[in-house]
This record gives sequence, structure tokens and C-alpha cells, in this order.
Amino acid sequence: MHYAELRQARAELTGPGGQFEIIEIEALGRRIRSFRNAPPSIREFWLSTAAWGDRPYLAYEGEVLTYAQAHAQAAAIAAWLWDQGLRPGDIIAIAMRNYPEWMVIYWACTAIGVTVAGFNAWWTAEEMAHSLGEVAPRVLFADAERLARLRQCQWPGPVTLIGVRLDDYPADVTPYADVIAHAGSMPDVTVDLDADASIFFTSGTTGFPKGAQLTHRGCVANLMNMLYSTMSQALATERATGIAPPADPPVPVSLLTTPLFHVTANNCGAYLTTAAGGMIVLMYRWDAGEALKLIERYRITGLSGVPVMGRELINHPDFAVTDTSSLTGLSGGGAQVPPDLVLKIDQAIKTARPTTGYGMTETCGIITSVSGDFFVDRPDSAGPYMPSFEARVVDDDGNTLPQGAVGELWVKGAPVIRGYINRPDATAETITDGWLHTGDIARIDQDDFVYIVDRKKDLVIRGGENISCTEVEASIYRVPGVAECCVFGVPDQRLGEEIGAAVVLEAGGDTSAEAIKAFCAGHLSKHKVPRYVWIMDQPLPRNASGKFLRRELRDELSKQVTEKTDG
Repeated sequence: MHYAELRQARAELTGPGGQFEIIEIEALGRRIRSFRNAPPSIREFWLSTAAWGDRPYLAYEGEVLTYAQAHAQAAAIAAWLWDQGLRPGDIIAIAMRNYPEWMVIYWACTAIGVTVAGFNAWWTAEEMAHSLGEVAPRVLFADAERLARLRQCQWPGPVTLIGVRLDDYPADVTPYADVIAHAGSMPDVTVDLDADASIFFTSGTTGFPKGAQLTHRGCVANLMNMLYSTMSQALATERATGIAPPADPPVPVSLLTTPLFHVTANNCGAYLTTAAGGMIVLMYRWDAGEALKLIERYRITGLSGVPVMGRELINHPDFAVTDTSSLTGLSGGGAQVPPDLVLKIDQAIKTARPTTGYGMTETCGIITSVSGDFFVDRPDSAGPYMPSFEARVVDDDGNTLPQGAVGELWVKGAPVIRGYINRPDATAETITDGWLHTGDIARIDQDDFVYIVDRKKDLVIRGGENISCTEVEASIYRVPGVAECCVFGVPDQRLGEEIGAAVVLEAGGDTSAEAIKAFCAGHLSKHKVPRYVWIMDQPLPRNASGKFLRRELRDELSKQVTEKTDG
């Protein structure tokens, strides 16, 4: 493979005078790597895309919004918010499905320095109420389902409700159409590069989701990282093979299949397509058969989703009879792409190459990225880490380990979040002198390729969603008769992991596994409900400090699922 050429391309692109020149700066009290040529803020990036004019931009169930129309709506929303007295640093929230309005609202707010809090559309009323109290938005944009859930909430402080795609609008809900009918031009604002652009929520190892503060600097650095990754690998391949990429590549048409309240769809998929003047096609919910129809109808060039989506796409009975020749890339993020799937994608779709990015909400998007021949050659790798990061692998005491050693991955750079809103304890626990503790166990090779070996945090990643083991355990402990419980991830071919729970009952307890699942279904979001519950007849194993041996339980009990599936 062309690793010498890749090292050369990386050095040229990031060196003095390079398109992606890296400099060291002081920001948020940290000495970090950043891009000299990054946009000054998200505002300038969004305003620059007005040049795409009448190109189609956002497509949803037959509707198509052009760049010009999206810019007019964004300007109207921004002007309306400004007239309501919102200023840089104020917060609005979005709670809805992947509608075109989501992206327009996001651009409108970030263009005037107003912070966007993206609420998880799967949250229960209790979770929504907690996050409303955490971020205290001035305005909340919501669809019918989320508004109905809000009615069950109690939260402090007034909030203006804007309804999106409602059949009927209650008296206390302003229609989205009235907001964009306000018209007006985009307010002239200087946006601080280190101000919060958005607050995206991530499940930690304890309690309710934490609101990660993504800065403008972090978001534009993530865009630069993605552009750099594409260019460096293409340049290395061209130099090694002598085959130049097309002089006039097709305008990208991307199918975004994951929620816009996550960085995978918003900061990665949407930013990259928007930067190229491409079209974003949105879905109400994931369905492989519907995705195939959209690929054929819109001539989709790239699909962004979690790995399970790529597998379901190529395994769908309609795959063989669908024209997928427009696809040039099929990417997987939010969870590690299984090595077998990398090769299957490469073989199943002759025009498309597999792509992945490993990252976190806490890094505004990707930490690593790899595609094409480099990914096929090292399918168990997450790719090289991006130039705006320093990366190191450390032991349990935070000491840097030698190259190739296995330990926790720490990263530092422009994309690292400011912290968690109103959670200084969680911020201090996660970020040390600017170094973000990823919670992932990894090794780094001589080419800066990162290999994720295991997870240090008590999290389950189900279909790209981070789920706190502790949160699920807290729900199970509320079930009468439960004495002990330990939650862990059970390998699943479709979703990567499902939730499993080992439970010990009190003496005389007769609670069943189904009763525990039913209780959780009434108190947790649907995706957090355990699929597997084992009622154990012995106390759960613990280590010398009294902690449950989570990995040992996971390994032992998961075998039962694997053996049953194989049988």
C-alpha cells in the first residue's frame, strides 16, 4: 500500500503554505493545534454557500429546497430571533425528526451566534424536562410528537414554542410558517470563534445525558479535517498509481440516515455536503428498502450512517435489482465498522468505496478517517488521526505509553469541546489540560493509524447511540425485588450491540425477566430497554474493590446468545 505517499501528502498539505497548514494557538486556556485557513466561524461558512444559488439543497419526501430558498428562510429565522431579543450566547433548542427545517434553523442560529441545543427525538418526557432545565432555551422548535411529550414535562423558566409540521397549532405555539414569513435580512453579527455553536447530548457513564458544548472553532476544524482526509488519501493514491481523480467530479448527493442531533449526520454528513454545494436527502426513519429507492431516484453518491445500515442495504432483497451505480462512497460512523463489512461493501458495490470515521460528540465529529484502498488494506483500523489533533495512548495513571502499546486514547486539539454545560465535575473528569479522555482502549501504529481495541467507559453503543449502563441499572434497581444488577453490551450483528442485564433477586423475589423489561419500557427511551435479561441464581462476581466484573459477565452470558443464534 501507499503509506509512504500518504505520509508525504500529509506533510505537504499541513506544512507551511499548505492548504491545511497547522498552527499552534491559545484557545479556551489551552495550547492547541488548529488550521490557519479555517473559516472564521460557522457564520462565514454558511454565508459562503449562498453562491450555490438555485442548486437543490434539502430533499424530503418529494419536497426540494434550493440553496437560495434555504438562505432566505435562514435569514428570516435569524431576523425573527433577533427581533425577539435573542443575542449571541442565548440558546434555542430543536426537538424533531430529520426534517429540512432542522438544518435551516441550525444555520440561522449559528450565523448570529445563538447556540443550538439538539434534543434527542427518542427522549422520554422525563429526559426532555431534565435537558430543558439544563440548557434553559429561550425558544424551542418542535414537531407534533415532541410537543405532545413536552406537555407531560415541568421545567423552569419561560420558553417560546415554535411548531414544525403540525396539523393544528395550539394558541401557545407559533407556526414555523409565521416565523419564515417574517422575512428580513440576516443580522450583521461578529461571532466569537470560541463561542458555543451547539450543545449536543451524550450519554455518560452516570445519570442523565450530558450537554457537550461544541464551539464554532471545533465545528469548522472538523470540516477541515474531513476535507483534508479526502484530499490527502486521494493525493497519495494518485502519486502511487499515476491515476488522477476526475477533473470534474459529480456534485455530491448525500443520503443522511442518522439523527441530526448527533455529530455524525450534522457536523459530518451535512457540513461536508453543504461545503461542496451538494444535495442532502433526508428520511423520516431508516428503512433499507426505502433507502434503495432514494438512491435510485436521486442518484445518491454517498450514504452516511451507522455500520448496520450498510449491511442491511447490501443484504436487502431489492439490492440486486436497484440501480446503485451512482454511489461512490458508503460510510459508517457512530460505531466501529466490522472488518467483514468493509470487504463486503467494496465487493458488492463496484462504484463505491468503503469509508469510516471514528469520533465523538466531544470532538465535534471525527478523530480519525479512512477510505478506499487504505481502509480495505487495514479493515480493522479506524484510520489515521486528523492533523488538528495530538494523540497519545496512556496507562491508568495518565502516563504516555510507547507506540503500539495498548491503553486509553487521549486527544487534544481545536475540535475538543469546551466542556459539559453546567457540569464542571464531568468536564474536569473528562478533560485534563486540554486532553480529552476518549474512554476507548486503543493502539496507534507507525503511520498514525488508530485501532480501537475495547471500551473503558461503561457504555453500550447500540446502532450508534451511546447508552449509559449506569442509567439502565438505575431503572432496573427500581423494580421491586431486585437485589443486584449489572448492565453490559451483547454483540449484535445488526446494531453492533444490544443491551443485556444480569439480575439477582432478593430472597423470595419472583420478578421475571419480562417484568423487568416492561418496567424499563415505562421509564426509559425505547432504545435503552434491555433486550436480554438473565435472572441469576448466584451473587454477581465482583473484584477486590467490590465492583461488578462487567466484562466477565458480558463475555460469559453473550456466549448463550451466540450459541442460540448459531444453533
